[in-house]
Amino acid sequence: MFKLMKCIISPTKIKNISEMVFGKYLLQTNIVSGGALLWLGDICEQEIEFRQGKLAKRYDYGRMARMFTVGIVLGPLNHYYYLNLAKVLPKRNLATVFSKICLDEFLMSPVCIVAFFYSMGVLEMKPIQKMNEELVDKFLEVYKMDWCIWVPAQFVNFYFVPVKYQVFYINAVTALYNIFLSYIKHKAIEPLATNKSNNT
Repeated sequence: MFKLMKCIISPTKIKNISEMVFGKYLLQTNIVSGGALLWLGDICEQEIEFRQGKLAKRYDYGRMARMFTVGIVLGPLNHYYYLNLAKVLPKRNLATVFSKICLDEFLMSPVCIVAFFYSMGVLEMKPIQKMNEELVDKFLEVYKMDWCIWVPAQFVNFYFVPVKYQVFYINAVTALYNIFLSYIKHKAIEPLATNKSNNT
């Protein structure tokens, strides 16, 4: 039994699997991990909401499937963006890392937030007007949290993490970030009438 286990988990086989996952099949790895971790974040958020008494049943499987699908859809965007960013800005000095973080926060982050809300809106079969209202209502809250989490996370990513692992690292950090993202996505939109009455 021990010999069989040793054969199955030999260092050579682990290395070969790692080379396939983060080499030949890197795109597939980044796509699947993107979907799986967005799905996992939503499961955690649903569990929190259930324990707080906000959900009548423990899990909404349709909601989980939509989050997984959006993660899959965003996978190629992240994959090609970070590979090309590494080619355009290959150095690992502080100036280059700062430039990458700026591009990430001022370009990639808004694109991903918009893509997330509209992709979810399409899967929820919302009319475009409702999608626009939700984006306007929730964008700033998500974007502010994005700055708090991703600036330090991306510093570590761009300065220390090898390029082939960068999207996987992002997806791993996203597993925690997605709990917040799921919370914001599924909380009720503040009524416009209430907002107007508060301002007058």
